[in-house]
Amino acid sequence: MSPSTPDESVQSPEGPAPSFRSEVTVELVKHSAADSDVLWAARVSTAGEQSLEELQKDPERSKGLINFLMRDRHGSPFEHNSMTFFISAPIFVFREFMRHRVGWSYNEESGRYRQLEPTFYVPSESRKLVQQGRPGKYEFVAGTPEQHALATKTMEESYRQAYAAYQEMLAAGVAREVARSVLPVGLFSSMYATCNARSLMHFLGLRTQHELAAVPSFPQREIEMVGELMEAHWARLMPLTYAAFNANGRIAP
Repeated sequence: MSPSTPDESVQSPEGPAPSFRSEVTVELVKHSAADSDVLWAARVSTAGEQSLEELQKDPERSKGLINFLMRDRHGSPFEHNSMTFFISAPIFVFREFMRHRVGWSYNEESGRYRQLEPTFYVPSESRKLVQQGRPGKYEFVAGTPEQHALATKTMEESYRQAYAAYQEMLAAGVAREVARSVLPVGLFSSMYATCNARSLMHFLGLRTQHELAAVPSFPQREIEMVGELMEAHWARLMPLTYAAFNANGRIAP
């Protein structure tokens, strides 16, 4: 049996067969975010109503102010913007994600109100599998082809069994909110996540590894994948703020 071929012995005749993927997806749904938002918010402290003039000016002329605010950690001007992302990722990623509470709003699909689709996470061949060392001083290294094959085979078999049990309970009339209990955290879910630049910078400082980071971080790879995609969207929206973030050690102000 190939890794992605459904096992008919554990398939219910009702509903879709499980599928497997390694990628997460992030879509920028809407935004109100520009470098000029930082400038008018900062300049109100000295210019009052005249700070509104920043809306009509090229923010490039004031990139030094943005860098100053970032460097000296004057953080509130970076909050006057908004980005909403639609994210598809395994449930275990969202459980880590939702530890970020300040400056974030979330709405996730619910297994109480809809039948959950059988899309499950399996690590790609590039995903490092082996943990060495102890918590606080460990590192991950690449696994062998045999370890990757074992992980893929074992996870897919487990997913198929779990989803078959879920379908069996639903077919018998068991409520969705009860039947979902058998589903694993490798199941893909989707959510809207809304944040501002300051809260996103704090997230990126903790959930991505980067050579410019003044404080190293060691995130789980799957949430880092989400972070990298969100970062790419934000970098296009607020390039001066993004440059200042990197220039000042990727520390949220």
